[in-house]
Amino acid sequence: MDYPFMVDPREFAGRRVLITGGTKGLGAAMARRFLAGGATVATTARSPSAADGPPVLFIEADVSAAAGSQKIIDRIQQEWGSVDILINNVGAGVAPSGGYESITDEVWQRMLDVNFLGAVRLDRAFVPAMAERKWGVVIHIGTLWARLPQADDAIAYSAAKAALRAYSKGLAKAVAPRGVRVNMVSPGMFMTESAVNWIAHIAKTGGITEQAALEQLMARNGGIPLGRPGRPVEIAEMVALLASERGAFACGVDYLMDGGVLQSL
Repeated sequence: MDYPFMVDPREFAGRRVLITGGTKGLGAAMARRFLAGGATVATTARSPSAADGPPVLFIEADVSAAAGSQKIIDRIQQEWGSVDILINNVGAGVAPSGGYESITDEVWQRMLDVNFLGAVRLDRAFVPAMAERKWGVVIHIGTLWARLPQADDAIAYSAAKAALRAYSKGLAKAVAPRGVRVNMVSPGMFMTESAVNWIAHIAKTGGITEQAALEQLMARNGGIPLGRPGRPVEIAEMVALLASERGAFACGVDYLMDGGVLQSL
């Protein structure tokens, strides 16, 4: 497989990897990385990707709904029995504009379902079997905004991911003695398909260039010291490290990947 970094094709041989939201953006980059490392990979999404993706087991389901999570659990148990590495990547921050006062109970619940409870359900289903085998890895994908919460309509997303962060640390303490490592990776701004579309939208509605729109977004959190957004492959590499034996002593940590925005936290 064509990949920008050198990869050991046997690194994840025999490992079963489930990645939620794995058909585009950061999730697709992770799927590609684990496949390059020899893993057997399953991805989930509400709908298939329009592009031809890598050869994975695809489960069409909405992980934010209890029924969707159960569909994923049932299919994995039917096909594989269990998983060795679980990447809870799904996340969404859609909310009505207008600030915190415009966010209804329904939107708050949706943000919790998408960004927090979906991961809880899958962990509850798959972690016990990992503990029985005395080996397993869970990685939750968070956000910079869990530590640098937004004051606008993104406050619900920020709060839901902060809940995921606290839960992730608690779960890590609970299962580490049984050989299961739980960690978190929290991205700042990354150039996913969604980010590209967002930049184009801001440029169009604001009558500015896409470069100006990009700079506007980068400035939203006070700028990015490295001077650029991240690349999805960079998140994929961090996740692969944490899932591998090279990262076997990492446990209960939230790894911030934001280009230096929060250097002291």
